[in-house]
Amino acid sequence: MSIDQILGLITGVVFGFLLQKGRVIRFEKQIGALLIKDMTIFKFMLSSILVGMVGIFILSDMGIITFSHKPLNVGAVVIGAILFGIGWAVMGFCPGTSVAAVGEGRVHALFAIAGMLVGAAVFAELYPFLQATVMAWQDFGKISLPGALGISRWVLVPIFWAATIGLFVVFEKKGL
Repeated sequence: MSIDQILGLITGVVFGFLLQKGRVIRFEKQIGALLIKDMTIFKFMLSSILVGMVGIFILSDMGIITFSHKPLNVGAVVIGAILFGIGWAVMGFCPGTSVAAVGEGRVHALFAIAGMLVGAAVFAELYPFLQATVMAWQDFGKISLPGALGISRWVLVPIFWAATIGLFVVFEKKGL
């Protein structure tokens, strides 16, 4: 096992632990999120994104990592979002929470993981067809928000933090 794999495993275990401690793998939290009645999962993920954003930007500025953006393809995003939403609604788990639920001993989450594996296999088989159809829809290429806006990513960081904190305040006032 390489050091990258070991670090990936440690990161995954820590993230799974935080998912469990944050109670985001609880069924009632998943349903609450789908019904837009409980923002626990959204608050957890937004917090993770904000911390990850700063960490990744710092690592990039230090030259430790380089960005490798995927192209922004409207067809792929729309179809992927629909499939993700259907899978989440049917199983009550998203990919990360399904693995964490198995780690917590909930065997029924194995069906969600099996569904992800089958979906990945179907995608691999259909890839040539998808490339000629869905993935041929509007493709904006490899863009980033700072690149599209023509501003430094470090200008966006405090804006995203302020907007997220404002959203959290709204959620708390509404009891979400």
